[in-house]
Amino acid sequence: MERAERQRQLLSRLRPILGEAGLVARAAGFGPYESDGFTAYRERPLAVAIPEDEKQLRAVLQVCKELGTPIVPRGAGTGLSGGAMPHPEGLSISLARLNRILAIDPAARTARVQCGVRNLAISEAAAAHGLYYAPDPSSQIACTIGGNVAENAGGVHCLKYGLTLHNVLGVRGYTVEGEPIELGSMRGALDAAGPDLLALAIGSEGLLCLVTEVLVRLTPKPETARCLLASFADVAQAGAAVAALMAGAITPAGLELMDGPMTAAVEDFVHAGYDLSAAAILLCEADGTPEAVEAEIAAMRQTLQACGATRIDESRDEAERLRFWSGRKNAFPASGRVSPDYLCMDASIPRARLAEMLNAIASLQQRWHLRCFNVFHAGDGNLHPLILFDAKDPDQIRRAEGFGAEILERAVAMGGSITGEHGVGIEKLGGMCVQFSRAELEAFHAIKSCWDADGRLNPGKAIPQLHRCAEAGQLWVRGGRLPHPEIERF
Repeated sequence: MERAERQRQLLSRLRPILGEAGLVARAAGFGPYESDGFTAYRERPLAVAIPEDEKQLRAVLQVCKELGTPIVPRGAGTGLSGGAMPHPEGLSISLARLNRILAIDPAARTARVQCGVRNLAISEAAAAHGLYYAPDPSSQIACTIGGNVAENAGGVHCLKYGLTLHNVLGVRGYTVEGEPIELGSMRGALDAAGPDLLALAIGSEGLLCLVTEVLVRLTPKPETARCLLASFADVAQAGAAVAALMAGAITPAGLELMDGPMTAAVEDFVHAGYDLSAAAILLCEADGTPEAVEAEIAAMRQTLQACGATRIDESRDEAERLRFWSGRKNAFPASGRVSPDYLCMDASIPRARLAEMLNAIASLQQRWHLRCFNVFHAGDGNLHPLILFDAKDPDQIRRAEGFGAEILERAVAMGGSITGEHGVGIEKLGGMCVQFSRAELEAFHAIKSCWDADGRLNPGKAIPQLHRCAEAGQLWVRGGRLPHPEIERF
């Protein structure tokens, strides 16, 4: 059946359910939906459905089941790995209209929200009760809680307060066939009977189910918070400072590192007061009672000085603390002012090897002839190198991809992972071949088939087909350290 006929059939079934206001059916309207934040690749779907309630969503899923139509769920589109890129023969389902905060329970410290609620909106609604939602990705002003669940998003304060996984108690949603499901506890229980399918669903990148409602854990706002801004003349010293801080008895509320080029780009954008002479800066925060914060700041200052900090600034009030963090949270848009495009990588490595990785990235810049800004969650070793390129130049796209692939391979070789919080999507399919063995990839496919036997939910994402790994020469043996002897390494 030709694409035009498939599109006609799909639209004829969806219009009575959604009406014209709930459908994007013409190519001219597909632009905002052709990619997520990973803009190097774009695709047009057959159509975009925008249901306004769960009844419409379930009816849409039933139509797609009957027609055998692939489905790609979508939140705000702030993802950075291509997880929401449409399928050319499929339906993209925007869940943006499911955006109500259903209940806030200050006694239980929970909020029950629909999937399209913005991350920051939860904290804004809970503020009257002295509570907030702790995971704070840099895109929190726009990203949705449903997208956070799909990617297991973190943020600059995830070191102390955990990722999405640690702050979600339960989810409701639907299977690809439109059957309702509940994972975890939507009543706020600390555990649920049976296998922990909630942990499996969080971070599953839309491959297993569509989440429509989330019960999140709220955290009491700390009495006070103060931030240290430490400068280092050498990246290795900054990396050693991170290791020393994490080896101590204190868990910082936030611990972030930016290299010199990233610092310069950010300072030109937000004027946060960063030291432009530094090779790297650390943002190190303590929060809690005034007495505890005073003691922790003193201890962290001592550690930073012992590790060679050339300058240490301390936030004098809340406005200055927020100004310090505004620079870190605007790292991505600041990079966008410097380069027409950037590829934001996401890898995790042992903290002790931060300096080694930064030095490796510096050498890779010379090899691939592209600049790279480095910013990352230093406390848990989650790197976000931003490779600058121009998407109008196919050769620069090729080089950016090669540069990024080498970063991921080095992360795996260092004992790390190809992703910390941005997901695999389409961007890191090759990296999955590097990190996981044939048996492990087969296990991933088996789990996927249990939830989605026909493979219609977000197909082609996150889990590569084994033949793809073999064709690319990237299928590695168990442990991801040595190339498979039967496959020539490119």
